[in-house]
Amino acid sequence: MTDSLLNHSALTGSYFFPRQETPKEIFWVETATDRLACAYHQVDGAERTLIHYHGNGEVVADYVPHMAEIFAGFGLSTLFVEYRGYGASTGEPALAALLDDVPAVFEALDQPAEDLFVFGRSIGSLYAVEFAHRYPEIAGLILESGIADVLERILVRVSPRDLGADFQTIRDEVERLFNQEEKLGAYEKPLLVLHARRDHLVNVSHGQRLHLWAASLQKRLSILPQGDHNSIFAANEQEYLRQLKLFFSMHGKRTLTV
Repeated sequence: MTDSLLNHSALTGSYFFPRQETPKEIFWVETATDRLACAYHQVDGAERTLIHYHGNGEVVADYVPHMAEIFAGFGLSTLFVEYRGYGASTGEPALAALLDDVPAVFEALDQPAEDLFVFGRSIGSLYAVEFAHRYPEIAGLILESGIADVLERILVRVSPRDLGADFQTIRDEVERLFNQEEKLGAYEKPLLVLHARRDHLVNVSHGQRLHLWAASLQKRLSILPQGDHNSIFAANEQEYLRQLKLFFSMHGKRTLTV
């Protein structure tokens, strides 16, 4: 996928906003071309691990240790995945190329897929869905402020001319690599979709479509009433955490008090 049109520098420059902050302890994930400066918060006695993909304006250091401690309270270890070019990772981020890093993350943990939850926020939803697509036996999938229509989001930032291609060529490439409807249509394990009703960047209809498309019979859509794309957690913290606790209680290996 490294030669994909969707790795064009014009798209990368308008869609990715890497920062150099790093967590205190780095868990290195080796890919075919780069080293990803991830963070692994291992909890004694945890029977499952959550793999977390953050948004395009965030870094792993934004989530550690606060979110690591929250997930630990749910009885989970957490691997926070860093992207190429973010934090201390080598390389440069690119929309399609990051799909290729999914197997390296899975292999670095060396745990059965059925013991893994996968969480994707905003652009991270693309890579969380790809993970579920490649490893459909995972324990569950959580999508927060996720993207359903990748072509729409691309065209908000760049024009076909910027990528040196016509509209049809771009649409065909998005369909080839980011057909979220097709990927989720094959996903049958538990799913939780969280989205702010007044999301000003990724309309709530994206979350509704992601939920609709999933083949899972164990799926839940939680449209949160307060906040927007970047304040969904802070503005709805109590209900947000209640939804997570309910999800992990239903689909984890131990019962949580909800």
